[in-house]
This record gives sequence, structure tokens and C-alpha cells, in this order.
Amino acid sequence: MRVSIRDIQKMKADREPIVMITAYDATSARLSEAAGVPMLLVGDSLGMVIQGHDVPVPVTLEHIIYHAEIVTRVTATALIVGDMPFMSYNVSVEQALTNSARLMQASGVGAVKMEGGEYLAETIHRVTQVGIPVMAHIGLQPQSVYKVGGMRVQGRDLDGARQLLRDAQAIEEAGAFAVVLESVPAPLAEMITHKLQIPTIGIGAGAATDWQVQVFHDILGLFEEFTPRHAKHYAELGGVIREAIGNYARDVRERKFPAPENSFNMKDDVLAALQINGADEHAGH
Repeated sequence: MRVSIRDIQKMKADREPIVMITAYDATSARLSEAAGVPMLLVGDSLGMVIQGHDVPVPVTLEHIIYHAEIVTRVTATALIVGDMPFMSYNVSVEQALTNSARLMQASGVGAVKMEGGEYLAETIHRVTQVGIPVMAHIGLQPQSVYKVGGMRVQGRDLDGARQLLRDAQAIEEAGAFAVVLESVPAPLAEMITHKLQIPTIGIGAGAATDWQVQVFHDILGLFEEFTPRHAKHYAELGGVIREAIGNYARDVRERKFPAPENSFNMKDDVLAALQINGADEHAGH
């Protein structure tokens, strides 16, 4: 039985900290669920950590569906949330309805995530009206990275902070079941968390939010190009993996691998017959 929206809301009411992490494939999904993570996000961050882009903008709905279908197939208990990628829900309410439904039907996710605040409220309202749970995302919105001029903290000045408060209120009233607060000053994130009835999910938003979400590759030290300030390496697997692959390559070059225990044998009589046949064929020439 998967974690439900009602379960998530109860965790908020019980003040139980909730953990979410990104997952993109069978390995990340299985390991995260086995570790007890109740909610997995198939995020458009796959554009950076899987596809090698600098930003998530090139990620398409087809990419998200492909990865989300894998994650839902190999998990049994976690609530799976699928990111709606760049411009897959912004053109019109009808586009958002069509693509949200497609993502859920094609991949089996239990909810979708959309970036946007006050201006997106009508879309969130209509999508939730038809039975599709929506997780909102305000603060730094990576899909708008070109507009804001980079991955910048949002809400530091008075106007920006007031807008984020309006955004949070608007998406709650529109029917979102939760909201991601990304790169928001901790005091402002705490204020939003206290004002909202729905859970807040922090990433670079301090410790007072209801949940925390992190990127799988960041916490494991797999994405070595840089470490975001909001992330903490709980392991340094990038170096471990690189060393293991180097050791494998060395053993192959030195003919130490495969060893006899990594190889398969055959019956002596079959081998002898093959050798005799081979000798006869050679003699015939």
C-alpha cells in the first residue's frame, strides 16, 4: 500500500518530519524506498544529473514519463511525484490538464509537481478539481533560471518576501496538497510554514519546514561538479566508484581479471572431443 496524500497531511498535523528524495531509475528508487523514504520525486533535475545539461529546461514530458514509469514499477510503498517539465503546463489550463493526465496515466505517479505561485493558481485549481494531486513549487524555480539570471536565493528583499507569502497562500487556496520552498531564507520559510495548512518541503529553506527534499546524487557525492549550499554529502561515492572502475580497468590490462572463479568450465570429455575434431579438421587441410 502506497503512502497517500491523506497520510502526508496527517504527518503535517502530527508534526512528523517528512523525508523526500529524488529518484530517476530502478537503483535509486529501490535503495531510497528500502531506506524508508516515504516520498520520491522524479524531478527535472535529471536534466543535470542524468542527461548532463546545465539547467533542467531541455527535459521533456517524455523524459519524465520514461523515468517515472521505472520508479513506480520497482517501488511498492512510496508516494511517487512526477515533475511537470518546462512549458508542459504553462501555455493554458487545457495544456496542463492534458499533460498532467498523460503523466499520471503513462507512468503511474500519484501526484504531479508544478513550478509557480500566484499566477499559476487557476491552473492548479483546475488540475486538482479533476482529481490530480498537485505539489506546488515556489521560491527559486529552476525552470525559470534564464529569467531570474541564475540559481539565486528568492525572497530576500521586502517585495520578494511579500510575493512569496502571496504565492504560498494562493497555491494553498487553489488546492495544492504541498509546496516546495527552494532557496528561500530560513526565517521566511518558517513564516510560510506556520501560515499554511498544507505541508512545506524545504530545499535550501532552513530546518523549520515540514519536510526536506534533496537530490539523490547530491547527498551521495555522485555529482562532483559542484555541491549546492543546501546539500550535504552523506557519502563520497563518486571517488569510491571512480577508484573501483580504475581497479577493474587495471586488472583487465594486467590480465588479472577474469580469474578462474569468474569463468565457466565445461566437461573434460566434451573439451577432448572438440580438440580431437579440431585436430582432424586441421589434418584434412
